[in-house]
Amino acid sequence: MILLVHPFGNANVRAVLAALDGDDRLGKFLTTLGWSAGSPILRALPENQQAEIMRRGYDLPHYKIKTHPAREIVRLLAEKLGLRWLTKHETGWASIDRVWTGLDEVAADYLRQNHERLKLRGVYAYEDCAARSFETAQQLGLRRIYDLPIAYWETAQRLLREEAQRYPDWEPTLGGTRDSEEKLARKTHELDLAETVICPSSFVLESLPEQTRLSKKCVVVPFGSPSHTTYESHRTYGKSIRFLFAGALSQRKGLADLFAAMKLVKPGDAELVVMGSLISPMQFYRNQFEHFIYEQPRPHPAVLRLMRSCDVLVLPSIVEGRALVQQEAMACGLPLIVTRNAGGEDLIVEGETGFLVPAGSPAAIAEKIEWFLENRGKLPGMGEAARAKAAELTWPAYGAKILHAIGD
Repeated sequence: MILLVHPFGNANVRAVLAALDGDDRLGKFLTTLGWSAGSPILRALPENQQAEIMRRGYDLPHYKIKTHPAREIVRLLAEKLGLRWLTKHETGWASIDRVWTGLDEVAADYLRQNHERLKLRGVYAYEDCAARSFETAQQLGLRRIYDLPIAYWETAQRLLREEAQRYPDWEPTLGGTRDSEEKLARKTHELDLAETVICPSSFVLESLPEQTRLSKKCVVVPFGSPSHTTYESHRTYGKSIRFLFAGALSQRKGLADLFAAMKLVKPGDAELVVMGSLISPMQFYRNQFEHFIYEQPRPHPAVLRLMRSCDVLVLPSIVEGRALVQQEAMACGLPLIVTRNAGGEDLIVEGETGFLVPAGSPAAIAEKIEWFLENRGKLPGMGEAARAKAAELTWPAYGAKILHAIGD
């Protein structure tokens, strides 16, 4: 039996939960807010309320979910009320960092008190939420499985520092450059304690220290894609080609490079749609490149509708793990212009499902944008190839590979 610890339960976490539960190996899922999707109380709620509440619903029996909600509830309320002192990076009582580390401490106590009763044999935990539970697991002789969803911090810090020098005005959008020494040391400690390391891409694997790759079991398990049929579209390609950027408006995701690339493209036929969370005021982005259509973050079904209205996804990331938006866009029929650092190198068949460009190269991005403008007749076939490629990667297959990596 395995204890899985994660505060939010995103798509990849849900796939691991489904695999463990289906194989009768899930001892308990420890999270902040969560409930069983099969609860009759939830089904009795009005449909509009169900949709919001089910974002924290899980296809698990209620007795396999253990919650620790206080800090996460305060974080959500503080964000709605604009109480930024409560969510200040690392130091705020309800900051994301404190939510993660607080849950880790709860997991360590829970593990110590319940490992025998639940017959636990291991802990499956994620970056920033593993140090205390791994320490306890080591003391109890239990296995430690570490899921690292983004490039290891040493690589990430080096790349982000380079970007801060290349684009000083964009430094406030990078985020990771402000992590404290204590937080970085915690990440190192987590990796030291881990026995098995799960990576979503070759980029993440290669970001690990060489000694880690030599001494620990490190496995690449690419994320799954959305259902192929769910995202079928019947696009008509017009005069303007709509290039979509989706994600936080940060140079970590290469937005400064994309803006610089757009200035190199002849105006008129390329339309840039930017969807995501503002990190700096809107005027900052308009000062960098004025001519883009901004779309606010929205619920997932609305994101997919927006994707279907676009033609190509551009994600020239500097530091990622494996950006899920790549496979979501491909399932909607969008070919890609992405960097290897976005973590989807295996998704690209050059000229068929899209193109890889070097990280930090506006000229290379502009060249591929121009290619699509000059070869728009190839878009329908590339859209079909993108859908087929995305369909090769499923969440059940992802879960099965995780089980194989964990072993007995």
